[in-house]
Amino acid sequence: MAVDKASPMESSWTIFKEYYIDEEVGFALPLPLEELPHPYDAWVSIARNLPELIKNNQLRVEVEKLAVLSIDGLRGHRAQRLAHLVLGYITMAYVWGQGDGDIRKVLPSNIAVPYCKLSEKLGLPPILVYADCVLANWKKKDPSGPMTYENMDILFSFPGGDCGKGFFLVSLLVEIAAASAIKVIPNIFNAVQREDSDTLHKALLDISSSLHKALEAFSHIHEYVDPNLFFNVLRIYLSGWKGNPLLSEGLLYEGVWDTPKKFAGGSAAQSSIFQCFDVLLGIQHTVGGDSAAQFLQEMRTYMPPAHQSFLISLKSRPSVRDFVLSKGNAVLQETYNECVQAMVSLRNYHLQVVVKYIVIPASRQSKAERSSEEASEKESKGTGGTNIMDFLKTVRSKTVNCLLKED
Repeated sequence: MAVDKASPMESSWTIFKEYYIDEEVGFALPLPLEELPHPYDAWVSIARNLPELIKNNQLRVEVEKLAVLSIDGLRGHRAQRLAHLVLGYITMAYVWGQGDGDIRKVLPSNIAVPYCKLSEKLGLPPILVYADCVLANWKKKDPSGPMTYENMDILFSFPGGDCGKGFFLVSLLVEIAAASAIKVIPNIFNAVQREDSDTLHKALLDISSSLHKALEAFSHIHEYVDPNLFFNVLRIYLSGWKGNPLLSEGLLYEGVWDTPKKFAGGSAAQSSIFQCFDVLLGIQHTVGGDSAAQFLQEMRTYMPPAHQSFLISLKSRPSVRDFVLSKGNAVLQETYNECVQAMVSLRNYHLQVVVKYIVIPASRQSKAERSSEEASEKESKGTGGTNIMDFLKTVRSKTVNCLLKED
């Protein structure tokens, strides 16, 4: 069955497998590979030693020595995802260097050519995306153990010690907590089709419960991620070359394009899980004059194509919100509102985290280091290149507006 033909109406997980959605980890890549065969192991070796190579100012030297490799030997989806993750890490490290303003505006062809060919094959842009650094960048320490922070690690790190591990793993655990709600989506559409309010009520309760667990997982970010390390060290390596004054013209991919290209850095907006619940619950982020909606739509193109197809397929299903409204059932409306309110709570919390990890550290930087104009620029821009506070507030208000009002 082709990816774009499958329908989430089915109750079987085989349908979700068509969309690269896993029963346990949702949109995350199940059991990512950790090694690539020769000669691609040369890429893995550099990625695995990034912090040390950057510290010793050897990263760019080692990258420039790499041979140009064909991607034909990368067999299978997991090997290709690992290669995309590795080349993403190498690209970010090559461009941003030691994070001290010594920036490279040209990605050498020995990385650019295979990276762009692989990106085209996977339907992803040639930059480190959320699907790489969060969804495909993890392993269990004890393979038979639980999916908990203590039993997990990331495959590759940037400078900043365990800050990256905390940031990426907490993001992944939020995904996994919310993923348990995906399995009730077929029940929801079947219930709407059969006009079965009781089954829909139960399924919506499952969704609100999963979203509450996601918020609980999100709260652990404070235990594992230091705000100053995140802002001053890790964040630069997650930044892209779209909406970024440091690379205002974009990055030139040598041997691929004749002009520089602009791609957004990794962003939580590239997560399929919350856009999935937006579509399911009928939370409208209307594209038009709304820059937040445009950004959300653009970020879909940074998701694996199978996940984009899943969101499109959800959109084509009957409206859950309209069904709840049509029934005039107070209990059903209340349960629907609990789901929407859980999304509001997650977005409220995201705003608080952004204030702690971006706005406050930015405002603390001394004016001697940078102009006030640069200060406001750095405070307002997210790694995706958008004005992050305005974006998150707009998305939150659209979510609040979706709450059903009592008659």
